[in-house]
Amino acid sequence: MKFLTYRYKEKEMIGILKNNFVINFNDVSKNIGEKNSPKTMLELINYLDDCKLNIIKEFIDKEGIETIPISNIKIEAPIPYPKRNVFCLGKNYAEHAREIKITRIAGNGIPEVPIYFTKVASPAVGTGDNIEFSREVTNQVDYEAELAVIIGKDGKNIKKEDAEDYIFGYTIINDVSARDLQGKHVQWFNGKSLDTFCPMGPCIVHKSEIPFPVNLDISCTVNGEIRQKSNTKNLIFDIPYIISDLSKGITLKAGDIISTGTPSGVGMGFTPIKVLKQGDIVECSIEKIGTLVNRVVELH
Repeated sequence: MKFLTYRYKEKEMIGILKNNFVINFNDVSKNIGEKNSPKTMLELINYLDDCKLNIIKEFIDKEGIETIPISNIKIEAPIPYPKRNVFCLGKNYAEHAREIKITRIAGNGIPEVPIYFTKVASPAVGTGDNIEFSREVTNQVDYEAELAVIIGKDGKNIKKEDAEDYIFGYTIINDVSARDLQGKHVQWFNGKSLDTFCPMGPCIVHKSEIPFPVNLDISCTVNGEIRQKSNTKNLIFDIPYIISDLSKGITLKAGDIISTGTPSGVGMGFTPIKVLKQGDIVECSIEKIGTLVNRVVELH
């Protein structure tokens, strides 16, 4: 099941994506006898359990359900305003770890422990929105296609074998990065957190739709040119490890977002480098989830 946050007739709503149509979640709640329908994705994450999920699946498979063509809505980031910064991993694919020596941010060795940082998304932008930057701030804007894990319930000191129980679903994040700011500040937060630098979406796919462990093809194109192509099975630290390790002494909360790292092929890995510029179209795709599309706009 794919869940969306979208705008329709100037109102922000949540819904279920079925083929090329959207079912408003408020209509679903009414038809299954729920009086208090969740209004946001964060409320939905807290609301949904296996029993409700099965009831909803049965309902949306019926004929005659009211739907909205996807062409009539504006898709937003699934969680436009995360409750906390996005948790991110650096250098979590071996080939990417080797290629980033040119960035001067870190060594190009394979990390022995996960490299964590956080990224501000206030708001996260959705598919179809612009990635915006000013040349007065940065001249080296780069793309990073990543699988993001959405946490489904609070947990601390989670065992690896229990990790899937704490997952709600999965989405795509483009971890847009100002490489010159990363090099200048010798850390990753500032260069990762500029406004519009967290495209997310187009939807959240519930974990029941994706077999565990998660082996999904992941790619990124710029103006149709394939830049990144890999599979999440190539993560150095896989999802159970990440959730278990990150939750040691830190309570992961429902709605938290973990972006698991990017494969090789980022712009700074090329010679000469291929940074983003005005008008570029960046498409990040992950099997079973969809494609996140954004246009680059230089502000003046």
